[in-house]
Amino acid sequence: MSFSIKLEMSDLVQEYAMYLRNIKGLSAKTVDEYCMDLRTLFRFLKVNWALVQPGVPLEEVSVKDVGLEFVRNIKTYDLFEFMNFVADERNNMSSTRQRKSSSLKSFFKYLTVHEKLLAENPTENLTPPKKKKALPHFLSLEQSIELLQAVEGPDAERDRCILTLFLNCGMRLAELVSINISDVLYNNSTLRILGKGNKERIVYLNQACLDAINSYLAVRPKDGVIDRSALFLSNRKTRISPKTVQAMVKKYLDKIGLSGPGYSVHKLRHTAATLMYRYGDVDIRVLQDILGHANLGTTEIYTHTSSNQMESAINANPLAHVSPKSEKKERKDEE
Repeated sequence: MSFSIKLEMSDLVQEYAMYLRNIKGLSAKTVDEYCMDLRTLFRFLKVNWALVQPGVPLEEVSVKDVGLEFVRNIKTYDLFEFMNFVADERNNMSSTRQRKSSSLKSFFKYLTVHEKLLAENPTENLTPPKKKKALPHFLSLEQSIELLQAVEGPDAERDRCILTLFLNCGMRLAELVSINISDVLYNNSTLRILGKGNKERIVYLNQACLDAINSYLAVRPKDGVIDRSALFLSNRKTRISPKTVQAMVKKYLDKIGLSGPGYSVHKLRHTAATLMYRYGDVDIRVLQDILGHANLGTTEIYTHTSSNQMESAINANPLAHVSPKSEKKERKDEE
C-alpha cells in the first residue's frame, strides 16, 4: 500500500486496498489507481452534498473520514453524476472513464459480496463507456531486425537478450524484470513467466532466445551480485528496474529513428504479437496463451493489424475475378 493511501484514505479504503493487493493479486500501481479513483469520487460527493465549505478546491477536500455510513448513502444516480463530471468537467477519455467505472464496481462488489457490509450495490446498473479499440503501434519485421542490430556498448549482451525476449515472447515489462535464472528451463526450452494477478504461464523459447540468454549468462556478473536469483542485473548488480529497461529501449528506438510517444517498451509486446500472427499463422487462442491475456477479446485486436492479410483474403475469394461483363462475353462467344 502506498504512503498516499495510508495518509489520505480511511480505514475502510485501506482495508479494501489490502484486499486488492493480497487477495486479488493486483499490482501496487493498479491498487493506487483504484483508490485514487475512489478519492476523486468521495471528494466530488462531499462537494455535491454540500459537506464542505463553498469554494474549497476539489483537490483540497479531505476524505480521511469517509466510512461505511457515508458510502451507504451513495446511490446509482450519484455515480451517474460523477461519471458525467469526469467526462464533461475533467475531459477524461473513454479509457480513463472505463477504468473509473471498474474501480467503482470493484469497490462496491467488495462491500456487498465479499464483506457483506452493504445490502444493495449501486453500480449494478452502471454501464462502463465503450473503449475505443485503437490499432496498436508495432515495428515492422525490418525495423525489428534493425533494432536488434543497433545494440552496442558494454551492456550489449544483456540489452540484446532483453530486446530478443520482448520481440519473440511478447512479455510485459514487469514480467521481464521479474524473471529469475531458475525460470529458464533448458530441458524443454521454456520460460516460466509470472504475469498479472500472479498467474503463471509457460512460453517456449526459440533458438534466438536461447542463444541470447546463453550469450548474456556468459558475461553476467558473478562477483558481488546482490540479487543472485535475478536473470537481468543493473550495473549496480541488483535486479534491473523497469525504468532502466524503459530507458534502454528508448535509447535504441531513438537510434533507429523511432522516437516519440508512439513507441515504447509496450510496443515491442505489440510487435511480437503482430509478427507471430502475421508470419506464423498462429491460432488466436494460442496467441492469447502466449501473451497471457485473460480475455480473448484483448488478443483479437491483433487480427486487424495486417491490411496485407485482409487484402490477400479478399483476393483469394474464388469469385474475385468473376464479373457480370465477363459472363456476358462468354455467352456471346458461345452464340
